This record gives sequence, C-alpha cells and structure tokens, in this order.
Amino acid sequence: MKRIVVLVLIVAALAAVFVAWPRAEFIPSRSQAAWAATPANIARGAYLARAGDCMACHTARGGTPYAGGRALATPFGTVYAPNITPDARTGIGTWTADDFWHALHNGIGKGGRLLYPAFPYTNTTKVTRDDADALYAYLRSLAPVSQPNRLHTLRFPYDRQIVLAGWRLLYFKPGVYALQPAKGAAWNRGAYLVEGLGHCGACHSPRNGLGATASRLSGGHIPSIGWYAPALDADNEAGLGNWDQAHIVQLLRTGVAPRGAVFGPMAEVVGQSLQYLTDADAGAMATYLKSLPADPSPRRPSDPPPDEVMKAGRKLYEHHCADCHGADGRGMSVSGHPAYPPLAGNGALTMEDPVNAIRIVLNGGFPPSTAGNPRPFGMPPYSPVLDDAEVAAVVTYVRNSWGNAAPAVTPSEVNRWRAVPLD
Repeated sequence: MKRIVVLVLIVAALAAVFVAWPRAEFIPSRSQAAWAATPANIARGAYLARAGDCMACHTARGGTPYAGGRALATPFGTVYAPNITPDARTGIGTWTADDFWHALHNGIGKGGRLLYPAFPYTNTTKVTRDDADALYAYLRSLAPVSQPNRLHTLRFPYDRQIVLAGWRLLYFKPGVYALQPAKGAAWNRGAYLVEGLGHCGACHSPRNGLGATASRLSGGHIPSIGWYAPALDADNEAGLGNWDQAHIVQLLRTGVAPRGAVFGPMAEVVGQSLQYLTDADAGAMATYLKSLPADPSPRRPSDPPPDEVMKAGRKLYEHHCADCHGADGRGMSVSGHPAYPPLAGNGALTMEDPVNAIRIVLNGGFPPSTAGNPRPFGMPPYSPVLDDAEVAAVVTYVRNSWGNAAPAVTPSEVNRWRAVPLD
C-alpha cells in the first residue's frame, strides 16, 4: 500500500513539473509604506504575530524568540523551524517584502525552494497582503540573531522537492480569504482568524495518510506528541455551539471558563497567543466557532463499564479528586472565578479516544498563566501514585458518571501513554 501511495505521489509530482511548478500567485503591496518600519506597522505586525502564535514554532525551548531551531516531529520525519529574525546570514535579513509574502501565501521560500507544510501555509495563504506586510515590518524590527538553521531529517522520498511539488498539486491552492458579506463583519473576522492566521485547522482537523488536513474542524490526532485536538464542530467533543459566547471569549483569553479549561498543547496556545487578542477579535472568533455546522455523524453508543471498574473508580475519585472537582463532578470556583473545571457534561472527557483524559491524570498540569487568570489552579500528576489499572478505573468512572457516557478505558491504553513525554 505504501509503495502505491509513493508511486501516486511521484506521478503527481512529475505532472506538477509541467503543470504547476511552482503553483503560486502574486498580489503586490500597495506601496513601500505598507511595510516600512513605522511604529504603527510594527505594532500591527507584533499583534498579528501574537494572534498567529508565530513564536511558538519559531523558538526553540529556552531559545531566543523567533531564532528558530524548534523540532516539529511529523510522521515523515522531523522539520526544524527556521530563524526568522533579520540576521542577514542565517535569518531573513536579505528577504524582501515580496519574498516574505511568497513564503506566507505560496509556501515558497526565497530562491524558489518549496516549503514543507509543517509551516501552515495552507492556512496562512488566506492572510491579506497588508497583514503580511505588517508582519514583515515587525520581524524586520527584531534584533538579528545569528543562529544557523538545522537541516530537516525527513525520510525518502518525502525529502525530495519533486514529491513536495506533487503534494502541493493535490492539496494546496493559494488564495486570500474571501469575505462573505451576508455573514457580517464579526463572523468574517472570526473566520479569517480561525481559518487563516490562527491556523486552528492545523491541529483541530483530521489528516490523511499524506498529512493533508480536511476542511472541517472535526478533530485531529497529533501523533507526534500524543494528544487529540478535539472537534470544534461537535458538541460531544469541544463544539461550542451551545456555549454562551461570553464563556468562549473567557476560555480563549484566560484558559478557564465555567464549562471547562484548556490543557496540554492548547494551554501554550492560549498563554502565548490567544490571551493577547482584543475583545473584538476574541468575540469574532467566538461568533465564528459558535456558527460551525454541527457534525452530522451520529455518535456510536458504548456498552456500560463493568460494575467492578466503576466501584474501583468511584473509590479512587472520592480519595483523590472529589475535594477539587466535587462529589457531584461540578467543579469548583474560588472567589467567583473558575478554579477546577467541571467533569459532569465535559465533552473533553467523553470523547471516544480517551488519550487526553489519560494524560492529564498521568501527568497533571495547569491551565496557562494569563492576565485574566494569573495564578491558575493545577492538577498534580498521578503517574507515581496510581498504576495502570487504577488510572483506567478512575478515568472510566469520570467518563461514565453524572450523565457522562463513554467507552471504558483499559489498563493497556493507559500504559501506552505512561512513558510518552508531554512535548
């Protein structure tokens, strides 16, 4: 099967040489003033860089912001994010505004080299030229950092430009976000941020065997780090259709809300990016997310867990969890602010794949520290305290209590994730 897939890619790539090498479009800047190093352009670009969470990928752990080097694991090998400070030798110091536009919009680096879609140009292609120019002005204002880029370590044939050209022919078409006037200004702004600059679909959409994302925000596994980004169009996962809009804004900007809290990779997104959104932009994203059409696929019913597992899980819950999450699973607030999230009716717990619930019990964690929630309440790791069967029992219990219903968790599922690092 893999040989057939590779053969198809190679044939598509050869076709791409004649049909679309490289597929690209060009929208000129209005004028040099759009990317000049003015305080207004730099401030606008800094805000957009935050909104797009650019620093998260382009900064190695403990490294200088935007100097690159962070390893991005994929099923095809490891891609290393490049240095995008204005260093002339190792960064983008010799790039023009047009070079930057081609990278963001067309996925083509300076000199014509095709970029790998670990850089989410399938989303950033929607960014307007004006916003691209402001981002360019901001990045050019940073202090240059001399840090050579690391070579990607991708397996053959995925390390070949001709194969990447074939992938682009199949799965990428450049195009700026098209406004839908009938939807209103807030909806369009939210769609622009979610689908484009914020590249939410890079995690929250399923990928096929060649790494291409689907068009729906219907959830996706992130196998390289062992998390599941829940569906944003399904109320039994993270769908927000029946949330109060104010609570969505609260979750995006603080990491906690009356109906849930962010954790895992999403905590980093809120901490480094979403908390800095304006009220208007956070509200626009909430408007768009609430409008997503519900996933039409019915949820498969699951068999009730064995009584002995539920009894063991309840005992463990009462001993380790009830003081914070409540005997009724409704969570706890402190001084009127969400502290420990509710477990009853929490779609993040009852997804068919229990990986996130398992990992949060094993590893614990905190929501991000944000301006709206500077001292978040956290959860301790229980991997040193509970064995695989005990973790499976307590996770099964919370997934099937207080009206929740989800498949039972097995000790082998817990064991699979026990030794996996958080990132």
